[in-house]
Amino acid sequence: MKKFSYIIGTLALALGFTACEDEDYMKFDTTYTGIYFTSDSSQYSFSVTPIEVREYTLKVPVQIMGAPSKLTRSIGFELVTDQCKAIEGVQYEIDEAVILPNSITGYIPIRILRDGLQGNYANGYERYQLTLRLVKNEHFTPTLDSLSQVHQSKFDNAVEQPNWTNGKDDEKIWIERELGAWHPYKFIKMVEYFHAIEEIHPETYKNMVKLYGENLEHIPVGDPNHYRTIFRKYIYAPMYEHFNNPANREMILNEYPDFPFDFPNPFAE
Repeated sequence: MKKFSYIIGTLALALGFTACEDEDYMKFDTTYTGIYFTSDSSQYSFSVTPIEVREYTLKVPVQIMGAPSKLTRSIGFELVTDQCKAIEGVQYEIDEAVILPNSITGYIPIRILRDGLQGNYANGYERYQLTLRLVKNEHFTPTLDSLSQVHQSKFDNAVEQPNWTNGKDDEKIWIERELGAWHPYKFIKMVEYFHAIEEIHPETYKNMVKLYGENLEHIPVGDPNHYRTIFRKYIYAPMYEHFNNPANREMILNEYPDFPFDFPNPFAE
């Protein structure tokens, strides 16, 4: 009987400890409010984005440690001024940053302003940098290591010539017989019309992306080979019409004063 009573007592004590551990665990989950960046860096380039797009929101991701809340909670952060090479209101703006109700993730929204980004393809593009540090507020306390409390974003307006090579010495090439002289705006429009093919011939578009890249980065020797007819009809022809439409000329020259209006007629004999 004594042995039986000892076993019962031991079980009760063990269950008591377990209950305390569960209770402590629940308290930890519901009260701890740590916050951290889920990556230490990000980058964005307007690159081949249509010139009509004048801003882009770069979302710097954060995550919290602890339970979600039914409330919207603000995220505390500051600029690391000696690591920032951008001017607020000129190259960027930062909107309100929050963790939404019933969520453990959120982001700090950096709106990149294309009109304020300096540089051009002839003289080089300015590369901008913005560094943020999480700070304690009434909702969250930065946690984990110091690297998880700082995030660096880089952005620019660069348009680089695609990586089409001749297959011999890896020198970049541009097919002038199809496209005229190299200019970044030609490549922007080329990619724009390429993406439009997805709505017309989705399977063909998918196959071309596999071969040439999402933004036509890797066309072998600049020759679309089996898809030449598709390129001529859905890419080169609309480009020719766009560049030769008098209604577009002023807009093009305002953005690119040195633009060469030499795009060849894809259906010329």
